[in-house]
Amino acid sequence: MLHSNASRREFLALAASAATMLRAAEPDSRLAAVLARTISVDMHSHVGIPFGVPNAPLPKFDLPGEMKRTGFSAVIQTWEVDSVPAAAPGVDYTHFHEALDFEDRLLAATHVKRAFTLRDLETAHTQGQPVIVQAAEGAQFLEGHIERVDEAYQRGLRVLQPVHERDDQVKPMADIYTRAAHLGGLTEFGAAVVKASNRLGLVVDLTHMSYDAVKAALKISTQPMIFSHTSLVRGPGEKPGDARMAPRLLPKEEVRDIAAPGGVIGVWWHGTDTVQEYVEAIKRVADVAGVDHVGIGTDTDLEPGVGRLYTNAVWKGETRAMFPAVAEEMLRSGFTPEDVTKIGGGNFCRLFGKVTSAR
Repeated sequence: MLHSNASRREFLALAASAATMLRAAEPDSRLAAVLARTISVDMHSHVGIPFGVPNAPLPKFDLPGEMKRTGFSAVIQTWEVDSVPAAAPGVDYTHFHEALDFEDRLLAATHVKRAFTLRDLETAHTQGQPVIVQAAEGAQFLEGHIERVDEAYQRGLRVLQPVHERDDQVKPMADIYTRAAHLGGLTEFGAAVVKASNRLGLVVDLTHMSYDAVKAALKISTQPMIFSHTSLVRGPGEKPGDARMAPRLLPKEEVRDIAAPGGVIGVWWHGTDTVQEYVEAIKRVADVAGVDHVGIGTDTDLEPGVGRLYTNAVWKGETRAMFPAVAEEMLRSGFTPEDVTKIGGGNFCRLFGKVTSAR
């Protein structure tokens, strides 16, 4: 028996909370259809390369199995030649070949293919076979040789991120957003790399460039570009997030600039402790850029037990596969099924199809 209005309010609050938890435990009836039709893409995923170890043993993990566990149809799989210390000119180019040779062997051993066109992504999704889009995070291997962009394309690269943590030792391409600007934004050689990528049908990833460099690249590019892994600068009263990642977040103006010509911004998990918080981060970017210009870019590693965060264990206690968990939470938070399909991979696919058919 209830003896006061206060106790009645407490009872109703508890009942409402229980009802909410019950609804959350029930799968959204729209989810299966969304997952079936969405070519879901992780716009930034890593693989570890044992640089300096010729014919290094391949890792033992199940690459296609791990990809299927994430729920993504495809991942943009990348490496960084500057994950090892800078050395004499020529070494980064050697590491570039080591990375591609390693990837060739890994994909052959695990029966995973590269996607070169939108049709490749569509076919793989229809067949239920995960694929990768090959990327390089940092183009220090170019060393002033513009013809190496063509070489990278011929070797299967389809996404090129010109800068990462350190400059090309021979011809730097752009200022890096975590270092003091010293190049005036985009260099003449950096502009040539963007133009060569446009000509070939390579997607340019602007991540790690300073805002001045991004603006310069946007002025000369004839194709939309991506910023594969980032989030929005936190506003007053919002959860502060990881202080180490703060320089890597984008202001609203930059998000709008990238989106305006058709670009796509990939939202990462950094600064979120739950899938619900991650969906809020997606919503903040979508509110600024529009749902047609947002994607998912985890910045994680598919291989378990490595130093970088493991894709299939991003949030503590989350047992659902990554993309299905994100898709379900998006539906519950008010995104439409069409929005989920766009952000889950449709927006990247649109851009990828446009850029790779430019030849």
